Amino acid sequence: MDFIVTVNNFLNGVVWGPIGLTLLFLAGVWMTLLTKGFQVTHFAHWMKQTVGAIFKDSNITAHTDKEDKQISQFQSMCTALAATIGTGNIVGVSTAIISGGPGAIFWMWIMAIIGMMTNYSENVLGIFYRIKNKENEWSGGAMYYLENGLGAKKGCKYIGKILAILFSCFCILASFGIGNIAQVNSISGNLNAAFTIPTYITGILLVIVLFVVVVGGIKRIAAVTEKLVPFMALVYIIGAIAIVVMHGNMIPAAFMSIIKGAFGLRSVKGGIIGYGLKSAVVWGFKRGAFSNESGLGSSVMVHSSSNVKEPVQQGMWGIFEVFADTIVVCTLTALVVLTSGFFDLNTGAQIVEVSGAALVGRIFGETFGSIGPMFIAIAILMFAFSTVLGWSHYGGKSVEYLLGTKAVKVYRVIFCGMSFFSATMDLTLAWDLSDTFNGLMMIPNLIGVLACSATVAAITKNYIDRTFLNKDVTPMYSAYPEIQKMQENND
Repeated sequence: MDFIVTVNNFLNGVVWGPIGLTLLFLAGVWMTLLTKGFQVTHFAHWMKQTVGAIFKDSNITAHTDKEDKQISQFQSMCTALAATIGTGNIVGVSTAIISGGPGAIFWMWIMAIIGMMTNYSENVLGIFYRIKNKENEWSGGAMYYLENGLGAKKGCKYIGKILAILFSCFCILASFGIGNIAQVNSISGNLNAAFTIPTYITGILLVIVLFVVVVGGIKRIAAVTEKLVPFMALVYIIGAIAIVVMHGNMIPAAFMSIIKGAFGLRSVKGGIIGYGLKSAVVWGFKRGAFSNESGLGSSVMVHSSSNVKEPVQQGMWGIFEVFADTIVVCTLTALVVLTSGFFDLNTGAQIVEVSGAALVGRIFGETFGSIGPMFIAIAILMFAFSTVLGWSHYGGKSVEYLLGTKAVKVYRVIFCGMSFFSATMDLTLAWDLSDTFNGLMMIPNLIGVLACSATVAAITKNYIDRTFLNKDVTPMYSAYPEIQKMQENND
């Protein structure tokens, strides 16, 4: 056991330490430069083509035929958000502020802004290199652009395949860790604390519900998440906004504390003492990346199941995913924490000693009375349950890549059954291992994204030429001639 802990601590220090975070940051910066700051220069366009189009274009939300294994663009985004909007948006943000000071939120924003283009690039490559499996489903993800993108480059055939296998193995392990153990453990613990529901009861119920949804495959998962995600996000956002409005006079001071804390500003006579630049940067980057999962290559697997033809269109949904997760939900959580009176906004120091896991629940309790902790328990239930659904698909796609479509059914049964043990056991080590496996996915994925960065730039330029400059150029839909031709015929 001690050996496992030692190895895990070392690997965790590599992937979530200065090396991994620097690689993640540089990848985001590089993709931003290559696409000429697409997330900023075309802000109005991608907002119009994503959330704006939901209310204008029925094709965005239209369900595919029963026999069609594709899902809608809106469903793919909801399923991706289901996996990213989770306990990290509540517990993670609180922990970042406690450990890195208010300034950590600024660096979380920075990581989100550049992370938008990492997520965008993953989804563009996911659509461009996806294939149809034996059940006529789209299959895409880092494993496919590693094998067929990186692997197609001179001398990289075997390294591309090896990295694809490693990514899939890490993803399967992460699906049981961060996608099952960590989330289900949070659900059972919070329901036990708020409603005194025994953990084994929660475990049994979750196994049953998950089995009904997960065994039905991506279409059933998407059908649940497209209803659950908007509802859960709206409910939490309304509750958070209510608290922030109640403490509206503290909002300017909260933002000032974030900005000053971000650069470790100090006063000789005891004004702003902060937590130091390094601490703010590290915690902001780490929790930002952990919250929206940009660079991990996870959400691209569900985005690739979309019925979209245009890689850039799905890439823009990836940008919106990060925007919604971090810029909206995480920022609201930060304002709830910072305007609550639990922190000295002049120094950034915590006044009331409460752990990150309990902080937001305590604030909601003091604001709304006894229903506050219950509200947070239910919010975490919805957030965590939706995350489990998303990760069940990611793990299944990785199993499919390694062992074929038949093995996916076995994986789903095991995944659902695992939920009972996740709910009832003390899994401290498992939480730590989850962080590590989650981070290990990032390394091969970022290698693939950087290796195929020229392809992303070319696809983006092709889209801009056609959309904004009205140039008569052939769309870049797929890396494979037969799929490219099929998509062109469907225009």
